Amino acid sequence: MEARRLAILYSHLCPINLGRSPAPLLNLSSSSCDSGSKSKHLIYDSQKGSLQDDCVFCRIIRGEAPAFKLYEDDSCLCILDTRPLSNGHSLIIPKSHYSSLEATPPSVIAAMCSKVPIISNAIMKSTGSDSFNLLVNNGVAAGQVIFHTHIHIIPRKARDCLWASEVMQSLERRTLKFDEEASRLAKSIQEILHSTKENDSKVQESNLTEN
Repeated sequence: MEARRLAILYSHLCPINLGRSPAPLLNLSSSSCDSGSKSKHLIYDSQKGSLQDDCVFCRIIRGEAPAFKLYEDDSCLCILDTRPLSNGHSLIIPKSHYSSLEATPPSVIAAMCSKVPIISNAIMKSTGSDSFNLLVNNGVAAGQVIFHTHIHIIPRKARDCLWASEVMQSLERRTLKFDEEASRLAKSIQEILHSTKENDSKVQESNLTEN
């Protein structure tokens, strides 16, 4: 299913092979959020929003699976994508399990989207980017592989040759390494987010005082 996800995402890329071997694919077939799983525990009706035992995102939320967490509050979590399209490629996920965007309550979607400006700004500053793509793969045909609602933030730079309209060669994805470089990136984004949050709190306190 990861191969299908990459194939659909890469449909936006120029399919020229320059002889490079493709990066190894991450197998997520054990997740009940995976469209290819036939487990009896597979749950499509996620209106209740309860965490699922076999969902990789739910395991991350419970602290049972590794992830570089960039931001967290009562409603959502932001982590680095383990198969990034660009440096700093991140995912915003709700803390409750919803299999698709349409199954996700508007209030949860609003909470996720409200964090996009502050999180994307921190990611761009940390990666030296000046732009980003916001992407949601919703449904099998759209390339959704993990059936737990999530939003992609993909940092961009001028002439980074990411999409087909901009590139004349294919882009190879690298597996995120849980090393010092990734740790520094996560820490940098966390520090920017923390600083921004403190500044916002001071502004709010100031406004309350003036009123």
